Amino acid sequence: MATTKDAENFSAGRQAAYTARNRAALLKAGQEVLAEIGPGATIEQLATHAQVSPTTIYKYFSSKEVLFAEGLDHLWREWVVWSYNGAPPASSLEAVMDSARKLYWLNETHPLFAKILRNMLSNPGFLIAAVKGGGTAAFQELAKQGVIPDQNFEERIILWSYCLAGLLTAVYVNEELTPQEAEVAMGIGLSIWGISEAKAKKLMSRTLVFAPLK
Repeated sequence: MATTKDAENFSAGRQAAYTARNRAALLKAGQEVLAEIGPGATIEQLATHAQVSPTTIYKYFSSKEVLFAEGLDHLWREWVVWSYNGAPPASSLEAVMDSARKLYWLNETHPLFAKILRNMLSNPGFLIAAVKGGGTAAFQELAKQGVIPDQNFEERIILWSYCLAGLLTAVYVNEELTPQEAEVAMGIGLSIWGISEAKAKKLMSRTLVFAPLK
């Protein structure tokens, strides 16, 4: 026979699942609004797209900025897992570079992410911070392995962040570079990490393996 405690646990479980579904739906809507309008979208535009009231959004998120940030973070984390094809991040310099190169091919693999990135590039500071945040741990691990130098690490990671952010801008905003040209330019930029020209060309010529999309 079900007890009062069982009923309470069941009710709490249903409520948690309901909350999780609603949050997930709002995060998806936030990602779509970032792609269509950008981070300057109003709470009213977000609510209209999600087909809810602004009050409903505030039940789950303290602000639209928090919703946007969480939605983008989820999308980024999912993409990173995909880009490494299930391999551990920073397992090798080759794996890190293959992942970075795939950022130039988002129009073909992740069009929603590509649109968001294009809109986010209107704020270079945001992108530089995102690139640095996503790359620091990987390059720290490579430095620990002795693959790249650890001297002047902070200066190198800042310079690398600006380099990658500039190349992404050239691909997605100004359309000055094709993905292939951006890869060549990134190979030149690897001198920041003490990578030789010959090694950089070898890294950039590796055949990229794209995991199946879900």
